Amino acid sequence: MTRYILAALAGIWMADGLALLCFPLLVIRRVQESLQHSPHLLRWQAVGVCLGVTLIVCSAQLPYQPLWWITGSAMAMKSGFLAWGPATWRVSLLNWCFSREAIDYRFIGLGLCALAVLLLHAVGLLTR
Repeated sequence: MTRYILAALAGIWMADGLALLCFPLLVIRRVQESLQHSPHLLRWQAVGVCLGVTLIVCSAQLPYQPLWWITGSAMAMKSGFLAWGPATWRVSLLNWCFSREAIDYRFIGLGLCALAVLLLHAVGLLTR
């Protein structure tokens, strides 16, 4: 079961990464507009905390274990900050993130795609 949860997480990373690689400014503009219309969407970051903790717990027997622990910890901390952090800090961080150049988002997308492929390899879905 955990293999499928981790594969689903890799699928989310791959979809996000490909969207940022292909249409970085469109994706970021849509996220920014969504947050302006409904700032309470950030409460959904609690799901990111759960997925980060799941990655930490379920990756004990996987290859690249330190990578998954670091990635899961970063996911949980980032999501926790966006969901429950001080509003002034959160707004400042989001404004900074939304003002980046397209190439910055493409590098983030490339990193997400790389993590997705590594996670799929680690759970054994890319090997024979």
